[in-house]
Amino acid sequence: MAASTLKIENLHVSIEGKEILKGLNLEINGGEIHAVMGPNGTGKSTLASAIMGHPKYEITEGSVFLDNEDVLEMEVDERAKAGLFLAMQYPSEVSGVTNADFLRSAINARREEGDEISLMKFIKKLDKKMAELDMGEEFAQRYLNEGFSGGEKKRNEILQLMMLEPKIAVLDEIDSGLDIDALKVVSKGVNAMRSDDFGCLIITHYQRLLNYITPDKVHVMMQGRIVKSGGAELAQRLESEGYDWIKQELGIKDETVGQEA
Repeated sequence: MAASTLKIENLHVSIEGKEILKGLNLEINGGEIHAVMGPNGTGKSTLASAIMGHPKYEITEGSVFLDNEDVLEMEVDERAKAGLFLAMQYPSEVSGVTNADFLRSAINARREEGDEISLMKFIKKLDKKMAELDMGEEFAQRYLNEGFSGGEKKRNEILQLMMLEPKIAVLDEIDSGLDIDALKVVSKGVNAMRSDDFGCLIITHYQRLLNYITPDKVHVMMQGRIVKSGGAELAQRLESEGYDWIKQELGIKDETVGQEA
């Protein structure tokens, strides 16, 4: 089976009539980890939400294709079933639904009727992935994200990633608010997913995450589009020098699109 490809071309996205993304182009293939960095307000989180179909974001132009299927024609649940995954910056709490029930339902939603995962196979896989993320057994029966600390929520997002095994994952500031130990565990989970069948887009402000997850490509977003791309060394230069050198190099004025959502 050929590796999956997420292809974004000339993407324009608006919120309440204000254009945030202004012609963004990006291609992610299975086996690749990409990182998107940039100053606040450049539209990084808008990109993540638009890919997954958040109704707040209006796509006015451009295309998004996953393996030649038009993502923009899909409902949100159809995008997940097709193999897209979003780890949100602020995961929602869902009272009354346990982590285990949520994960088993999510796995079965992507499988054909009559091919649901057996309870024993599910439990075995869940126990293994939770152990890899240093998550106690009680997490399985806790309500989804309810009462979780910031670090616990982020680990839970990575647990979902490892259980669902999507084709392409978008991780929106998965390192936000993590201490160094939690950061290492989350990074371990993402690195465990590396394979030719898995592509990943990491949205982050900080080089520190990329010390543990080495990206194949790094992209810099400014003013609603990608203005520079390179290897892991680009993130290292941004950490030491900031973004001013890129603005000067490209003649970009010191302004943002006005909203990071």
